[in-house]
Amino acid sequence: MAQGSLISVSGYLPLLRFDRKVARGELKWSGLGGSGRGRRAVAAWDEDALTMAVEAARSLGIDGAVDGVVFASTSSPFSDRSMAGLVSEALRLNHGASVLDVANTRRAAVTALLKALKADSAELIVAGEKRAASPGSGQHLNWGDGASAALVGPGDGIARLLGHATVNADLLDVFTEADHGVPYSAEDRFVRDETVQEIYIPAIKAALDNAGVAAIDVAIAAVPEPVDGIYKALAKPCGLKADNVCPDITAQAGDLGAAMPLFSLAMALEHAEPGQKILLAGFGNGADVLILEATGKAGSTARDALARGVPLASYSRFLNLTGGITLDWGPRSEVNQKVAASTLLRHGRDMHGFVGGRDARGNVQFPKTPIPVRPDAEGPETYEDVPLADVPAKVVSMTADRLNFTPDPPFYFGLVQFENGARVAMEHCDIEGRAPEVGDAVRMRFRIKAMDRQRHFRTYFWKAAPVERPQLPKEA
Repeated sequence: MAQGSLISVSGYLPLLRFDRKVARGELKWSGLGGSGRGRRAVAAWDEDALTMAVEAARSLGIDGAVDGVVFASTSSPFSDRSMAGLVSEALRLNHGASVLDVANTRRAAVTALLKALKADSAELIVAGEKRAASPGSGQHLNWGDGASAALVGPGDGIARLLGHATVNADLLDVFTEADHGVPYSAEDRFVRDETVQEIYIPAIKAALDNAGVAAIDVAIAAVPEPVDGIYKALAKPCGLKADNVCPDITAQAGDLGAAMPLFSLAMALEHAEPGQKILLAGFGNGADVLILEATGKAGSTARDALARGVPLASYSRFLNLTGGITLDWGPRSEVNQKVAASTLLRHGRDMHGFVGGRDARGNVQFPKTPIPVRPDAEGPETYEDVPLADVPAKVVSMTADRLNFTPDPPFYFGLVQFENGARVAMEHCDIEGRAPEVGDAVRMRFRIKAMDRQRHFRTYFWKAAPVERPQLPKEA
């Protein structure tokens, strides 16, 4: 049977990184607050599992037809709206591509990757997480927000599958009951011992045997650890000498849930030499273990994501962004932000894909009004589609407003001039410190446009953001 290759893999993290020592100092009186070591990636108010997954996928360099899209998450913003379908629209993929959402386990993305590698089709797998947790809990400080993506297809690619194994076990290291909405975790020692003995050791040994690879020949491991010390405890019994890349991610960004395995695989393939063997695991009520051989190198998206960002040193802002507190924003926050289903159906692909139009005279605009905004237009015209999400653009005007409501003030907006002539009034995001000035270059990012809190619905569009993110300073 024909087998696909891993063509590319990437990782994405939000801009903000909460400094855990801030929580330790703030919660000192309670005995909570964790170790105070490292940082935790924090999504902006207008980011969720979907928007971050789209950003991860944009780094893959998708330039051909994709047969299918799989979206994996345990924190999807909807339970009965296809997130894979929205990913397909945001990336302007083939209308006929199959779309599938997979959930309820943190190993969902690895399971999807395994199925894709065993097939002979072009498949995009994306994973995103923005998991809720109770303030003061270990999960609130140790889980991070982020995303990852992988493209599988025919050809040589950057890695190929050598073997695999699966172990299913209803080990409840952590679970989130649907009606309650926040996680409950088991005792660490129980999780560590049972994960090592009942899941990881048998799955890893079976995968190595299936691949015909000796443990000593594994060069890099990408093994998520639901609690600290798991990889150290399993390495000797399995005969592994390879370093595990996951602890670095956990220390700098947190446990990324369903996005963790592909993010760690991206890190592994950024440094693996052709021919080196990589052990990839997906954990959650069992494990899927894949043995891969590097045939090329991944781009530096994952390590760049870890290295770039802005420290967050306000515990109250951290609580606000993660849903730990509910602030009374006053009457200005009560605006009705309902979007009609008919509007989404008619214009959703242009909104989600940021597709403008070129009129009969060559002018580009967004949105496509029935009559072009060109002064000499005399009536309706047919437009040529012009995607704007990847077109270079600059700031024409910028306003920082505290009258318009936003859950994380101030509200930035202004005119953006695109290189192809389009000029669009847009919101801005990812602004920390100095705001962009007139003439500064900006890039587009897929974000939540509005939250309809009356109907618990959210709409998506694109916002302008600074092109470069700053390097994270070293921890004090």
